Amino acid sequence: MEQREIMQRGVGILTEALEMRRRLRADPDADVTGSGAIAQLLEEMLPRIQVPADASAREVAALVTEKLGPAIVQITSTLAFAFVQLAEIHDEGRTDVSSADVLRSISLHYEKGGKE
Repeated sequence: MEQREIMQRGVGILTEALEMRRRLRADPDADVTGSGAIAQLLEEMLPRIQVPADASAREVAALVTEKLGPAIVQITSTLAFAFVQLAEIHDEGRTDVSSADVLRSISLHYEKGGKE
């Protein structure tokens, strides 16, 4: 998966989390986990791993580490990048831009093929 796609899905996760928080503020008893959107986005970001039927436990562990390690680093980097963007806006004291605006801007930037 390209970095652009990883970033868009990462922003999607943060956007969904923001919406979940808004729903909880409006209704503390709301079921905000029902949609499964975050799980779906995360699943799309993780590689599929095929394990040979005769693989040993050590081989399975090595295969999972080899495949998941880079994906986890990409996902973490994506979320950290978005967090920094949000934090910078907050630290500047900007009130003219919402969190949703910042996330939308990041998503649009990457939709157009932008780089970090």
